[in-house]
Amino acid sequence: MSIVRLPGLNHLIEEISESHSLSTNAVQEALREALFKGYERFRRAKETNLNHFFSEDYFDNFRVELDTDEEGFRVLAFKIVVETVENSDHEISLVEVMEVNQEVRLGDEMVVDVTPEQKDFGRMAAIQTKQVLQQKLRDQQRIMIQSEFKELEGTVLTAKVQRFERQSVIMTIQSAYGRPEVEAELPRSEQVSSDNYRANASFKVYLKKVREGFQKAPQLLVSRADAGLVVYLFANEVPEFEEGIVSIVAISREANPMNRNLTARTKIAVDSNDADVDPVGACIGARGSRIQAVVNELKGEKIDVIRWSEDPAEYIANALSPARIDQVELLESDERHARVILAQNQLSLAIGRDGQNVRLAARLTGWRIDIVSKEEYAELRKNPPLSSQNREVITQKVMEEVAPVTPEIEEELAPLTVETDVNYEEE
Repeated sequence: MSIVRLPGLNHLIEEISESHSLSTNAVQEALREALFKGYERFRRAKETNLNHFFSEDYFDNFRVELDTDEEGFRVLAFKIVVETVENSDHEISLVEVMEVNQEVRLGDEMVVDVTPEQKDFGRMAAIQTKQVLQQKLRDQQRIMIQSEFKELEGTVLTAKVQRFERQSVIMTIQSAYGRPEVEAELPRSEQVSSDNYRANASFKVYLKKVREGFQKAPQLLVSRADAGLVVYLFANEVPEFEEGIVSIVAISREANPMNRNLTARTKIAVDSNDADVDPVGACIGARGSRIQAVVNELKGEKIDVIRWSEDPAEYIANALSPARIDQVELLESDERHARVILAQNQLSLAIGRDGQNVRLAARLTGWRIDIVSKEEYAELRKNPPLSSQNREVITQKVMEEVAPVTPEIEEELAPLTVETDVNYEEE
């Protein structure tokens, strides 16, 4: 069989494999695809001079075979055995085949060596091969990265700031396969204002997504603002999580408050399946050592660790920490609406600056929370607001007294009627 020599092929494969952190099989596959495109370029250029043009799928029955023993490659064509040949690239005559194989029949597929002469595989084909090889190697690397990091989605990795593109920070993460480092994008929406993203600075980042496909953007999408980062940092500091004694039930985080005068803040609800283990104490640690390690990584973010409870009233009261709550009324359990009563001097603590504390508590518990002082609550008890049902009854009576609606008027008004939703808020 013919062969196009590639002196130093094995050394080239080994070198590319090492420099790109790819397996030899991956490099060989990329090289085969590149050589195939080079051969296709060679054939198209040759036939164009003869005013013969090929369709896009014309070469689908061709294959390139690498020969690492002889350091070269061959081109093979899979041809159908026919009586009369109309296309010599896709067909071969029965008479020709019978000379070497008497058992072949019409319609059989034969593998035919169509390797070009060494001198015919020209400069343009070689350039095409090189360009395609570079692209295929990049594709192989992306496939490798997807395979490695897909399993790491939802975990925390260490990343280093490399450069800035528009409003995104481009970071690098060490691959388990060694060099090269893998690029990750930290978009503006996932950054935290308290971070200083200077060149070469290292950060713990939460891997949100591994992008698939072959786009130019970094494959890894990471975050410093995701609540998952806080969860993972606590899990790393508190061994009781790994032991299954303490668990995180819920978390709400405001990493980038709309009001720039506010600091980032997180509320985290924890529980314990061991009566002898205080879940809040386990998260805080001796002299606050565990929670301080998390706070330091988050550049001073305020973190409230509260105890989860099956009792919604108790859970809501805990969630509004550091405020001291006197009473929690569950107004509408189905709609998860609660009223919190407390002393006047606790009001600002419960609400928080710009409503941050109560906002985070509501997200944490999943309840709509109204906060009133004891004085306001006493006034409400004296003059309770009307229920929705009573409002409807009174409204109907007023309407009937002001303007009774006769069938004739109702018929005239029908075309003008529109449906509207009226929501009554509790005072």
